[in-house]
Amino acid sequence: MKPSYRFFENKDCQFFPCHEMEGDFNCLFCYCPLYFLSECPGTFEMKEKNGARIKVCKDCTFPHKPENFDAMMKVLRKACREWE
Repeated sequence: MKPSYRFFENKDCQFFPCHEMEGDFNCLFCYCPLYFLSECPGTFEMKEKNGARIKVCKDCTFPHKPENFDAMMKVLRKACREWE
């Protein structure tokens, strides 16, 4: 895909790809903004580490799929309205 406000792929990143995935890989949401949401549409699991529960997203490709841009924006808009 061509870079735009909806898509960016950084093949020069030392961590690229951060997840195994087929097709175009969208790096636009690197450091996922959904990490702190408990109602996340991605694939994650909660694990205990040093007495704290942490969200582990190592198998999540949701924010990296170009076709999920609109869904990401919808979740972020909803979260912003709830934080107001």
